[in-house]
Amino acid sequence: MTLIKSISGIRGTIGGKPNDNLTPVDVVRFAAAYGTYILSQNNASKAKIVIGRDARISGSMLQALVSNTLIGLGIDVIDLGMATTPTVEMVVPKENAQGGIILTASHNPKQWNALKLLDSKGEFLNAAAGAHILDLADKDNFDFASVDDLGKISKNNTSLEMHIQEVINHPLVTVDKIKASGLKIVVDGVNSIGGIAIPALLKEFDLEVIELYCEPNGHFPHNPEPLKEHLGALSEKVIETSADLGIVVDPDVDRLAFMDENGEMFGEEYTLVACADYVLSKKSGNTVSNMSSTRALRDVTEKHGGSYFSSPVGEVNVVTKMKEVDAVIGGEGNGGIIDPQLHYGRDSLIGTALFLSLLSGLKLSVSELKKTYPEYFMSKGKIELEPSMEVDHLLNEIKKKYTDNKPNTIDGVKIDFENSWVHIRKSNTEPIIRVYTEAPSQLDADDLMNRFKAELLAFGN
Repeated sequence: MTLIKSISGIRGTIGGKPNDNLTPVDVVRFAAAYGTYILSQNNASKAKIVIGRDARISGSMLQALVSNTLIGLGIDVIDLGMATTPTVEMVVPKENAQGGIILTASHNPKQWNALKLLDSKGEFLNAAAGAHILDLADKDNFDFASVDDLGKISKNNTSLEMHIQEVINHPLVTVDKIKASGLKIVVDGVNSIGGIAIPALLKEFDLEVIELYCEPNGHFPHNPEPLKEHLGALSEKVIETSADLGIVVDPDVDRLAFMDENGEMFGEEYTLVACADYVLSKKSGNTVSNMSSTRALRDVTEKHGGSYFSSPVGEVNVVTKMKEVDAVIGGEGNGGIIDPQLHYGRDSLIGTALFLSLLSGLKLSVSELKKTYPEYFMSKGKIELEPSMEVDHLLNEIKKKYTDNKPNTIDGVKIDFENSWVHIRKSNTEPIIRVYTEAPSQLDADDLMNRFKAELLAFGN
């Protein structure tokens, strides 16, 4: 059982003891710290915060704890109920709220949950704000409101409809062409809110939708991370129904992956590549992805005359870099699409609409579209952290060994070779070290990943 406190928020497994797991005590303390921070930022005794959650079994419990903690501080709560992460992000500024909390552990299994924290723009808090909230939580020094000053809870039951309408109205979404395509699509909603949101969007395009695991009951039918090894049922359903493609999202709908008509993965890394290819064909500009993302985005960007930039891993870091270089699209190689024309957050709904706009315009199959892009292969490994492992020591040893390659140490250690790269970093959300590699073949990528895992473990002994 695990509790992880970081500048990104608080995440852990449900049950157990306070400070070791994500218990009601930890949830209340952290929600109080966030609420206190929001009040101090606005120099006021009143504020408004938007709350939404994915379909996790523990979600309603956490929502009650967080909401009542905030109203105890005198803060008004706008309750979206079950909502996608990007939906909550969009509602915050539309409601003129001072912040937002999303109750989701993203791709983690059902025993996990977390509090993701937003600012008044509906964007994730920066490192300084996160550190301040952690400090407030540790001090446990809160000033709750008197009985006459308690906050109130109001419900917003139209947030998904608003989100879908904003996507449909997006200037680059070709609604008529998508409708004319007549695509048949299988949707794997991993029994969370994506099982409601993605089919609802597709039906606005008059497309045939075959729903797979779309009941939002929080009982994930497979590992909820949208990777090939977890998606056998989706592959079988695409082939069985002669569908044109499959779509899968993670539980909070900020990660998006596609499957082609043959039941083969388009590749989550290529979700952003394809969406960027489409956006850049309509609007010139720059792109951004994190350091663990495929080189194919750089290639596609340069093909369209733009410049590619990288950032440390983490949505807030990608967004910061996108604003700095005025990027027209960005995201992360895990299937996260950020379109600033809609909002600065990873959003599978706009990602789906942009991809379908590209596909219907080119009149290609998904497998044919994939062949138009530079071919790179990635391998994504991890090392479970043991108490004896000192991550900084391991990364420093790797850096020293490969000094001649001039490692990038902005976020962990990234080493570029002539035709490949490796990126090693400690996860912000799990007790693991991530080892990502990319090379011209899958065998080369796997070999590179296994080589560096072995070297890290050797330095740890």
